[in-house]
Amino acid sequence: MSGEPNQFVFDWGARPALGAEDFLIGESNAAAVALVDRWPDWSMSSALVVGPPQSGKSHLAHVWELRSDATMVVAQELSEDHVPELMHRRALVVEDIDRGIGSEQALFHLLNLAREQRTSVLLTSRAPAGELDVALPDLRSRLRALAVTAIGAPDPTLLSAVLVKLLADRQIAVAPPIVHFMAREVDRSIAAAVRLVEAIDRLSLATRRPITRALAGEALMRLRDGNSDQTDD
Repeated sequence: MSGEPNQFVFDWGARPALGAEDFLIGESNAAAVALVDRWPDWSMSSALVVGPPQSGKSHLAHVWELRSDATMVVAQELSEDHVPELMHRRALVVEDIDRGIGSEQALFHLLNLAREQRTSVLLTSRAPAGELDVALPDLRSRLRALAVTAIGAPDPTLLSAVLVKLLADRQIAVAPPIVHFMAREVDRSIAAAVRLVEAIDRLSLATRRPITRALAGEALMRLRDGNSDQTDD
């Protein structure tokens, strides 16, 4: 118990830095970074980046969008009307094809046009092409034939760097030993790191306590217990 009353916490969120210089590279995402760096010298017209939630797929897609002057569209919003519009540029990003595709026929046309016109399409997904629920046989076959690059779980060094960046996005400075403790104890995923930093920030604000190893440990316990939004009297 902190001995201090709970405080109302207004979580305004954090504005993430999404520039190329802000993308942190480790063994788990090096192949995906190399894919972006190789453009426009891809062996195929289209490529698929697969990775778990909050693994950096959207950040990397944003970097490629800026580099290639691509149009970006969420797969759920795809329609036949997008086909001529989106192919005016030489590059296209289609995000989150695992969450549903607005028009499978439109995506099939876009992949065909990219191959015929020597333009490029970068797709992102949480699941491999073979695991997607795609009704159109031609599209299903085309997606399974794409060049695929996977983003895996972060190694401890990358996870520490990600924690520092997430804290910096919230304008929080934490001593290195506390960061190392967080990286050692948190589940080895970017999503878990995001949840931990959010929980630490909320707990520190609500209890008006500095961020120490003890507070970080308390936030971890709250996350594991599923009650990170609560504070003690």
